[in-house]
Amino acid sequence: MKRDAYEILDIGRDASERDIKKAFRMKARELHPDVNQDDPEAEEKFKELAEAQEVLIDPDKRGVYDRYGWEGLDSRGYAPNFQGFGSFADIFDAFFGGSDPFGFGGRGGPMAVQGGDVAVHVEVSLLEASIGVQRAVEYEVIEPCAHCDGRGAEPGTPVDTCRRCGGSGQLQAVSRTAFGQLVRTTSCDACGGTGEIVREPCSECSGRGRRAVRRSLSVDIPAGISDEQRIRLQGRGHAGENGGPPGDLYVLVGVAEDERFVREGSDLVTAVNLSVSQAALGTTVSVPTLEGEEEIELAPGTQPGTIVTLKARGMPTLGRARRGDQRVVLNVIVPRNLTDEQRALLDTLEGTLTDDNLHEHESVLKRLRRAFH
Repeated sequence: MKRDAYEILDIGRDASERDIKKAFRMKARELHPDVNQDDPEAEEKFKELAEAQEVLIDPDKRGVYDRYGWEGLDSRGYAPNFQGFGSFADIFDAFFGGSDPFGFGGRGGPMAVQGGDVAVHVEVSLLEASIGVQRAVEYEVIEPCAHCDGRGAEPGTPVDTCRRCGGSGQLQAVSRTAFGQLVRTTSCDACGGTGEIVREPCSECSGRGRRAVRRSLSVDIPAGISDEQRIRLQGRGHAGENGGPPGDLYVLVGVAEDERFVREGSDLVTAVNLSVSQAALGTTVSVPTLEGEEEIELAPGTQPGTIVTLKARGMPTLGRARRGDQRVVLNVIVPRNLTDEQRALLDTLEGTLTDDNLHEHESVLKRLRRAFH
């Protein structure tokens, strides 16, 4: 499974275009194969970085990715179109230009941290996946403590400024690298990055400022969704820290198998059994579809493996108006355990058959190739 694009670039989900470009330049400096010639995976790591930037920098692709992930992009025919190792201008800027490439602007105050994501699983039937449905989900999420308003201190008690970091919540260390002076910023180990020291911890959350609560939500499952596809609900995850944005809720959808159908993308495949006499004489058969049973006429001389296509009777295509087709494979059953009378009748029939009766106008393999392409 592909890594999350935001995780690859190490940015929040509300990152601007400028933030994305800045993060790419910063990561490119670290991961470019020219800098990591001893790492056999350097090229793949950089391609992963370039693809993440390509998706998130494009508003349309980013919108699809945010809601349905990599699977949603794949269902729309997305393929990475970057060449080589990304934009020359971005790479040049990453190595030789750009001001404040590491993103440290000398700001004070505790560092805002985005809340973690939450994942839940729901299961729907194939029929529900074909029309769309709502599902109620329950999940546990971390939110600011209502008793202390997220400060971690018992209401009415004092809170002191951290002496170690001076209330900034951050400690900085300067070191020299091949690319120049590098400033590393870490959270203060004395106050945990808050910039404050609590004298009397909150009695409800034990000074953490956050509590686990149970939430319920109704989720729209769109028509055409595939098994193991995910839906992202922005801002429904764990609360952020120090003013950071909340995380997201990911709903992983499982589509249950239907014994009547095999799903191939947006198409459905089903099989109908025929007796030898039905195939030879022609008949009317009932075929299961998502809308119910449908009768189809079969011509005399129907061959085993014949495929009848029911147009637009398959699954909807996610985010599009069109539907796939349903392919009906006709399976001719050869009878077993014949009685003496049945054997005599077949012997009589066999004696009357000629080469013209047994001539095959189109091979089974040819029919299959034509039907599946």
